[in-house]
Amino acid sequence: MVKIILTWNIKPNLEQEYFDFIVREFVPSITKMGIKPTDAWYTLYGNCSQILTAGTIDTKEKIQQILESDDWHNLESRLLDFVDDLEHKVIPAQQGFQL
Repeated sequence: MVKIILTWNIKPNLEQEYFDFIVREFVPSITKMGIKPTDAWYTLYGNCSQILTAGTIDTKEKIQQILESDDWHNLESRLLDFVDDLEHKVIPAQQGFQL
């Protein structure tokens, strides 16, 4: 089992549009791709990314296929309409909070 962790900052003055996109498009799309959402964190204070979200999938090969797919690239492009500083990493999944 592996976990993909994504971090980003919401662009100023796009908060409502961002949250609509996340609920209506982003989460349903990653779920359809085979990623099981596990975490969503919103940072109110501190020197780190505003949003940290994560999901799990069975194998590293499956997540690599997803990350190389046109569907992922299109979803990522749409996300970038609402966020800055998008980063992701794939790590072995463990119990509890992971960075």
